[in-house]
Amino acid sequence: MRIDAHHKVLIVGGGSAGVSVAARLLRLGVRGIGLVEPSATHYYQPLWTLVGGGRATARASARPQRSVLPKGVCWIRGRAESVDPDGRTVGLADGRTIGYDRLVVCPGIQLDWDQVPGMAQAVAAPHASSNYTYRLAPKTWDLIRSLRSGTAVFTMPAGPIKCGGAPQKIAYLAADHWRGQGVLKDIRVVLVLPTPGMFGVPVFAEELERVAARYGIEVRRNSELVEVDPDGREAVVVDRASGAGESIRYDMMHLVPPQSAPDWLKASPLAGPADPGGYAEIDRHTLRHVRHPEIFALGDAGSSPNSKTGAAIRKQAPVVARNIAASLTTAGPPPASYDGYSSCPITTSRRSMLLAEFDYTLRHRPTFPLIDTTRERRDMWYLKRYGLPFLYWNLMLRGRA
Repeated sequence: MRIDAHHKVLIVGGGSAGVSVAARLLRLGVRGIGLVEPSATHYYQPLWTLVGGGRATARASARPQRSVLPKGVCWIRGRAESVDPDGRTVGLADGRTIGYDRLVVCPGIQLDWDQVPGMAQAVAAPHASSNYTYRLAPKTWDLIRSLRSGTAVFTMPAGPIKCGGAPQKIAYLAADHWRGQGVLKDIRVVLVLPTPGMFGVPVFAEELERVAARYGIEVRRNSELVEVDPDGREAVVVDRASGAGESIRYDMMHLVPPQSAPDWLKASPLAGPADPGGYAEIDRHTLRHVRHPEIFALGDAGSSPNSKTGAAIRKQAPVVARNIAASLTTAGPPPASYDGYSSCPITTSRRSMLLAEFDYTLRHRPTFPLIDTTRERRDMWYLKRYGLPFLYWNLMLRGRA
């Protein structure tokens, strides 16, 4: 087999995980880093909720990919299509083959629009949108601000998704806007959740119960959207506990598609054999592949059972970088460990936020111990809108935070 290039460390994916790991490896003295990424634009995706809620512009979430890549990293402009862990190579869609000594797999997560009949057609029609793409997020705000009466439906699928709080965030931003406009009383708001509670951590679930009640939101727990008729504007929702189905006619709907690992990763030897999502099967603490010790994975494409958020990546990146650097110089066990920390900054209104922080144990893990972050707060809103983007662009992507 012809090898077109070889790198000491090859990173697949130029999102927050890939760029952060590259920057941290450089700071640890590792050289010979290649990064595979097809897109010319890098997105700060957590901002898309605020774009959909009319609190930020889409262009503020985008920067040229080259501007965020650390100097000294070779950008391989292409799309990964396969991986051969025995030959230590990654195949690209354009036919190139890239070799590696160590591999970092972080291509992100795939949006499976076609898993729900009618969903892909619905977001292309006038009355439905999704904050899960850069192109559609501004449409969400157009729908929210134009609705004066009727029924608004907000959905969340079962299974792992990126930013698990996002399906609720936009419902609260929309309801708060409608309340400010004096039309909330004329709008039926339905939130469809696949979980038995509002959140996996009880203290935050209780606060979100109060938020939903404040807006008069009808919460369908243990329920999922199973079909959409975009022409008739009908959403079919099934209660998984009872099996009962309900058809809801909507005037506006925010959709969140089911999600999984990219198809090429699902079909690769890196995927867990029993994992329908096809995520790279890694040790939850070292983030090292369970069968291929020269491979690591983090972010949305890894199998570690944490919430798939940027905050999780911020804690995972230094673990991966340290463990790779150590593996290049010693045969000992990986020195760094990830405890499952993640956080979900959940906007509860257009001026308040709940910062839910927790780890694998689902215990509250506050970053600010002197501040009660189990309640929605105005100061946390400023953290979400201004502090976290600054942290992302200026510190996280540079391996400094």
